[in-house]
Amino acid sequence: MVRGTALAFAITLLVLPQAPPRPAQPPLPPDLDRYLARYVHLSPPQRADLSAGRGVTKLLDDADPAKEVAVFGATWVDASIDAYVSAVRDVERLEQGENFVVTKKIGDPPHIDDFAQMHVPDDDAADLRTCRVGQCQIKLPQSAIDRIRREVDWSKPNRGDLDRIARELSLDYVKGYLAGGNDQLAVYRDADRPTFVAAEFRSMIDRLPSLAEFLPDLKRYLLDFPKGALPNSESFLYWQEAKFGLKPTVRINHVVISREASHAVVASKMLYASHYFWTALEVRVLLADPVRGRGFWFVTVSRSRSDGLSGFVGRVIRGKVRDEAEKGTAAVLASTKARLEAH
Repeated sequence: MVRGTALAFAITLLVLPQAPPRPAQPPLPPDLDRYLARYVHLSPPQRADLSAGRGVTKLLDDADPAKEVAVFGATWVDASIDAYVSAVRDVERLEQGENFVVTKKIGDPPHIDDFAQMHVPDDDAADLRTCRVGQCQIKLPQSAIDRIRREVDWSKPNRGDLDRIARELSLDYVKGYLAGGNDQLAVYRDADRPTFVAAEFRSMIDRLPSLAEFLPDLKRYLLDFPKGALPNSESFLYWQEAKFGLKPTVRINHVVISREASHAVVASKMLYASHYFWTALEVRVLLADPVRGRGFWFVTVSRSRSDGLSGFVGRVIRGKVRDEAEKGTAAVLASTKARLEAH
């Protein structure tokens, strides 16, 4: 009886219609596949997720753990590359709401009115009353610290002088960068040892062999600006106040967009941050894939350098910082995909 039942069950399996096998996903573009294999080292499940068009993130192992965090992210977006490029051009709309208090594009040439919405946060104003070279809660060069100590009348009930100085310092800073490039970036004097932003940025770039291999023109542009040009590109500066960590942070970024027939590159270089960061770079590559069809691969790599990651305390908080950075990248992938595919 048991043998007969087993035979009947086997016959039933043979005659029942079988589910068709899942179609194999097309291979990744050769350059993307080579980059992933050489520099990212995704696990087989992550590879499978990415090939299926789902978002993946990974902390990169080549970052200096004492001061740097690096995160990779990628997903498939069923939209046009030009749609994303247009969104970046309208950065004031792209980066608004939630954690963005103000985002303002800086004119070409820059003008003091570009910074009219800049107000020193209350906590920063309180800290600036006692700010000294080597002992300051805000990242500033010595010239800015000296000017604030010299010109701000703290007996006044309002902070008009402080806001005015902040706007003027920001205008002078971006003018200096546009004229002299990285040599004009700040030397922070908030701690005992000065932090040379230009040196930190160059060191970070030099630790990126993938940038030299895949985007050598962009590397030269980022290091040599404004001396060299990037083919088929446009760029702009913007500033923003964002809620990050425990304190609102004012940041100034330089964005460059390079567009080719098969891809686009969007790079955002941090020129200044009032808290946490020494420097940062985010590179987003938008890669068409005709084999897969309409849409593009959205690949992002962000790297940032900051204090507070070394020593005993740094080791304690480093894991949380890395975790939050990876969550942020995952949120960017999801929001970009949702926003573009909704149109």
